[in-house]
Amino acid sequence: MAKKIYVGNMSYQTSEESLYSLFAQFGDVLSAHIIVDRDTNRPKGFAFVEMDQDDAAVAAISQLDGQEVDGRNLKVNEAIARPRTERRDSYRY
Repeated sequence: MAKKIYVGNMSYQTSEESLYSLFAQFGDVLSAHIIVDRDTNRPKGFAFVEMDQDDAAVAAISQLDGQEVDGRNLKVNEAIARPRTERRDSYRY
């Protein structure tokens, strides 16, 4: 069963390729996706990585949480699915 991992406090210079390589040390990475702002197309400073094996994901979380990457100490933990809430746009009345 695949496990989704939240990676926060990332440098804006970190690429999806480097994130993929970082997590690949621990096992098979299915995807590495950096979240970007839809208006500016700039990274928001966090990402989600999906790993194939649970034990590899647990090892990656324990080893990478707090590790410095590109000058920032990463915050790494299991992603928790939250129900989506309806967005309120500021320009609507």
